[in-house]
Amino acid sequence: MQAESLVKPLMQTIPHQHSRVRVAVIEATGAVIQYGTGKNVDDVLSHLAQRLFDDSPQVRKAVTLVVGDWLLNLRDRYSYFHKLIPLLLSSYHDEIPEIQQVTADLWRRVGAQWEKENEEDLKDKMDFLLTPPQHYPSGVERPGLGCRELVVRNLSRLMPAVGRDAGDWLVATRLKTAQLLELLLLHAEDHCTQHLQPLLATLYRACSDDEKNVVKHALECARLLGTFVEPEVLLKLLLCHVEGASSSSCPSAPWTPLMVLGAALRGSTGDTLRPHLQRLADTLALPEVCQELHQAVYLEQVLECVSGLLDVCGGECSSVALQLLKVLISVESLATEQDTRRRVEECMCGVCEVEGVCEVCEVYRRHMPALLDWLAVTQHSWTGYSLQRTQLEVLALRSGPVVGEFLPLLLPLLQSCLQPTRDPEMRLHLFTMLAKMLLDAHNTLDSQGCFSEHVDVFVSECVLPNLVWHAGRTAAAIRTSALSCTLALLRGGAITPQQQKQINRLMKQPSNISIQRIHHLRQQFRSRVEILLRVQDNPSRDRQGLHDHQRD
Repeated sequence: MQAESLVKPLMQTIPHQHSRVRVAVIEATGAVIQYGTGKNVDDVLSHLAQRLFDDSPQVRKAVTLVVGDWLLNLRDRYSYFHKLIPLLLSSYHDEIPEIQQVTADLWRRVGAQWEKENEEDLKDKMDFLLTPPQHYPSGVERPGLGCRELVVRNLSRLMPAVGRDAGDWLVATRLKTAQLLELLLLHAEDHCTQHLQPLLATLYRACSDDEKNVVKHALECARLLGTFVEPEVLLKLLLCHVEGASSSSCPSAPWTPLMVLGAALRGSTGDTLRPHLQRLADTLALPEVCQELHQAVYLEQVLECVSGLLDVCGGECSSVALQLLKVLISVESLATEQDTRRRVEECMCGVCEVEGVCEVCEVYRRHMPALLDWLAVTQHSWTGYSLQRTQLEVLALRSGPVVGEFLPLLLPLLQSCLQPTRDPEMRLHLFTMLAKMLLDAHNTLDSQGCFSEHVDVFVSECVLPNLVWHAGRTAAAIRTSALSCTLALLRGGAITPQQQKQINRLMKQPSNISIQRIHHLRQQFRSRVEILLRVQDNPSRDRQGLHDHQRD
């Protein structure tokens, strides 16, 4: 009869400066609610939730004991399960082992009691669902049936609050929320499928958190989704977000869908992922996924997805090795951090393992024609800032001696890109790349001893057109780089002595285009001089006309 009048002064005293007073108030609140009308539970829950962040372990333990007692003995507890369960489970990850143990014992008792009270409803599940799923997380004790059912039946009411608290301004609240979500998913198992959309939105927000522990638990949640949710359902939603990460789904942190995907892949198994392997690899190889953004954290998550596929699916990845190579080449082309390049090399070693070869160059040998065709599709639009130009450099330099086996495919691409009408910046980069390769020709372009067969075309179609004189510093830089490439050709040992003499003769003689340009300049100069002389001999000529000709 007096419970309602006692609640207000108790809540005013609960933040008292002395921990022993706070403990006494919490215990008194538990008794008042237990033996009152049951109408004031909502008035005290927010105050008890704040005490879960108390600095005193005794206060946190008191809250845990009171909430556990209500879940066991409160007369109207069924109406408040969705509000009391999060309070109890929040103590599961307390820093004090004693509180963790008390929480686990109370939660087991709550689940066993509810299971006993609803035995008729659970009869079928008690007979058939006691065996853990085949790929249950190792090292984790599976909660009892009653505990799992309590979470499953209240999850729809819990998810809105979890999603809201995941964006709280306090780090401690966000961390507790991420830990709670991990526990909820462990209890819900495959029933979390029906809540997949809000779950993914919550995980995206948590993965973009500045606090590392929040991100750690969020990734564990994503791993549990990969374990419990069918890949067909999960990937249908997740891959759409991955493809649109740079535009609409997560504009502030576009790498979060990739983080969730990478963790989910590691929580899954090779058998379940096998039917979806091609789709996964094709999605990662899309230009808007692996070539759109340059942030180091984004590229790291792309590599994490590739690494997850290689680790989980193993030899099955040989069927998508080409797509994975495209992803790795694109990431290395964009990478500015040494750690990112090191991760690329580790993933390349993983591709070697699934392909059953010992060296990276063997992987390039298998897929070089397809990779060159992939680059050639867009070569007419390349500029000095095009990613494809950098991809070509990575492919040519990383493949080592293999590039010398595919000169008939590589040289037409170079010939097209080195035409004088193409972007000057791009030509400078390509000449620099060729100079590096020609200086070590026996391990690159001339690894098969066949470069001499193509040297005439290379010099006449790629080098000489870029030696034609044009005004300006840019043109001078291109002529210098073309000459450097020629010098590397002469010193690299990729051509015969007879070809060296032939190149020397060509370099000493101006090309037809150069001769035409010189004749044209001479004719212009003579005509201008004649005009100036005539104007000076005739004083009556218009002075403005004289100035115009002098300027010319």
